[in-house]
Amino acid sequence: MKTEIIKIDVNNIDKTGIRYAAEVLRSGGLVAFPTETVYGLGANALNETAVKNIFVAKGRPSDNPLIVHIADKRDVNKLVTYIPECAHILMQEFWPGPITLIMEKSNLIPLSVTAGLNTVGIRMPSNAVAYELIKESGVPVAAPSANTSGRPSPTNASHVIEDLYGRVDVIIDAGNCSVGVESTVLDTTSSPPVIFRPGGITFEQLEKVLGRVSLDPAILTERKGDFVPKSPGMKYKHYSPKGQVIIIEGALHDVVSKINELIDEYSSKGLRVGVMATNQTSSGYQGAEVISLGDRENAAEIAANLFKVMREFDEKETDIILAESVSSSGIGLAIMNRLSKAAGYNIIKV
Repeated sequence: MKTEIIKIDVNNIDKTGIRYAAEVLRSGGLVAFPTETVYGLGANALNETAVKNIFVAKGRPSDNPLIVHIADKRDVNKLVTYIPECAHILMQEFWPGPITLIMEKSNLIPLSVTAGLNTVGIRMPSNAVAYELIKESGVPVAAPSANTSGRPSPTNASHVIEDLYGRVDVIIDAGNCSVGVESTVLDTTSSPPVIFRPGGITFEQLEKVLGRVSLDPAILTERKGDFVPKSPGMKYKHYSPKGQVIIIEGALHDVVSKINELIDEYSSKGLRVGVMATNQTSSGYQGAEVISLGDRENAAEIAANLFKVMREFDEKETDIILAESVSSSGIGLAIMNRLSKAAGYNIIKV
């Protein structure tokens, strides 16, 4: 398949490029495009063949549901059977933005989108390129992250090109994503609503608006046994670089000490060792490739850099990636969720 790359300036959007990509979507093609969270791989959500091609391009398991993206809140009415009161509140408060709301789907949504479930996740992205593309296409757009299944999510077009060039029709290059981790996924069909995947809208923000919100236990701990995921990111190993990720958790001084001990241990075995550090600690490691995620006091900066840094370690052919834990408050919960998944829940507590 020939892949066309269209460069678009988010501050001066080329409508010609948008119109072309929108026509590809309408005609059943695959378009990778930026959102504020990560790049998405889009197809017409109402075209079952196009939706199935997403799974083929990504190598994604068919029981892993997709999120439907819209450009107009009114479109929700035809995509679901009922909008819960809490969903109305959240749509008003946080859309457009990085939150996906799970509701009961209408018959308009193919079961291939929802992996056979009677619920569907819907969101309205705030990225201007995503908005213009979805609006111009005139269709709801099913879009998981635009990477091969299991790999770190793409936060710029070069990541998409690395994974999907030759597998999709169009890649829109519009720079870096601002949030850097996928949207929060909230099940509004439960009482209280349940966060299945933490993201750019935090638990604390949701609790402030709704009063009571639950966290799915699998956010930071491995879910055992066979089950049907209601949200992307619940069942399979995700966000993983090629090297083995190990998280070290505890008081910062003890974490640094343990990581240095592990650097010596793995290096003595001839392994390439990397450290996913922060500005406050990056100078404290010797004998390893050290990359800082940013300021430890700025969780938003760390989130924005997380997947990019994982891919940098891939470029350096790192065998072992030792990652400092961060606080699980605010967007830190999303960071630790992604790290835990990437590590296969391989966590050393010190």
